[in-house]
Amino acid sequence: MTDATTTGPPPEGEAAPPPASPEQPRRPERAGAAWLPDVTTTLAAIGLALVIGALLIGLSDEEAVEALPYLFSYPQDFFSAAGRAIWDSYSALVSGSVGDLDSIGTTLVRSAPLICAGLGVTLAFRAGLFNIGAQGQLVVGALFAGYVGFTWDLPAPIHIVAALLAGMIGGALWGATAGILKARTGAHEVITTIMLNYLATKFLLNYLLSKDAFQRAGSDNAQSPAPLDSAILPSLGTVHAGVALAFLAAVAVWWLIERSTFGFQLRAVGANADAARTAGMNVARVYTMAMLLAGLLAGLAATMNILGKGDSLSGGMAGTIGFDAITVALLGRATPLGTVLAGLLFGALSVGGVAMQASAGTPDELAYVLQALIVLFVAAPALVRGALRMRGQGGATTVMAKGWGS
Repeated sequence: MTDATTTGPPPEGEAAPPPASPEQPRRPERAGAAWLPDVTTTLAAIGLALVIGALLIGLSDEEAVEALPYLFSYPQDFFSAAGRAIWDSYSALVSGSVGDLDSIGTTLVRSAPLICAGLGVTLAFRAGLFNIGAQGQLVVGALFAGYVGFTWDLPAPIHIVAALLAGMIGGALWGATAGILKARTGAHEVITTIMLNYLATKFLLNYLLSKDAFQRAGSDNAQSPAPLDSAILPSLGTVHAGVALAFLAAVAVWWLIERSTFGFQLRAVGANADAARTAGMNVARVYTMAMLLAGLLAGLAATMNILGKGDSLSGGMAGTIGFDAITVALLGRATPLGTVLAGLLFGALSVGGVAMQASAGTPDELAYVLQALIVLFVAAPALVRGALRMRGQGGATTVMAKGWGS
């Protein structure tokens, strides 16, 4: 009977075990490797959305639909008509958004408020807060910036700075309100920001636009005067200085999150508020400051159209920028760089959607469908990997905010 631990030559007739390979040292993970699964999945989600969008374009083309009854007899009629519609639509989408310098400028101007407001939502996400109130914060910021813009009479540089600061202060005050309610009473930010949105867009805006202080002289319309020329941001061609401010804001938010002490506390509270509190961090202060800064960025977004394009205050001035910013932040996976890229993508889709309708006759609603599909697939990375049979990478991050009772 032999001992299993005995070393020596194997018994006659038995194959020698393979020599043990020396342990290989693990390669250090490169800095960009951690982002690779997210980038790959996001690109796959965009590609999948474009493929489905192409199917919708093909099936919405009148000539292609007429060829459907005899598809199996003469399939080339359907596929040629659908292919031509898809090519025309996507060509118009690309050329209309980035085809020349004017188009690129329009895309940048359209993207700037999305980037700023998206950064605010991203900042709140990192603290574990789901800030749905960007729309209300943007409206209040626009009221502050617009009022300073058309009532104060100051030299140009000072007037611009004053109007910008007013817009950011207005948004910050509205955002801080939700933060204080969260920190002091535990009121969930989803509920409070929804209520503050309603208060800002349905009551405060309409009430102020009905007052002489905000209403255009000699008009009964709910519309304010345009900002004075001294408050308008300088521009180069079709691109105003607000675009540069949006990119600078992204750099500032990146530094705040990744390099500052407050950013460390923000991420710690977002990861586990109880553990952060046990470690001595002031969670209530982090919640309040996160919402204040989120509102400040939404207020900066409001100044893009008011001071950049010279828009008047009106009921439709904010559009859906505040709600689109949530989508931008989700698509950007709550990172400053991702938010910038997502804002540019959504700006391009918005500008290109108009070009698709004008040049190819494609309904501009299709651009919104593409946005919705992209967000759907980005929010469900497992679905994308399963549909495309991608290898499980396990590194895709999920944007999460805290639930009830946190």
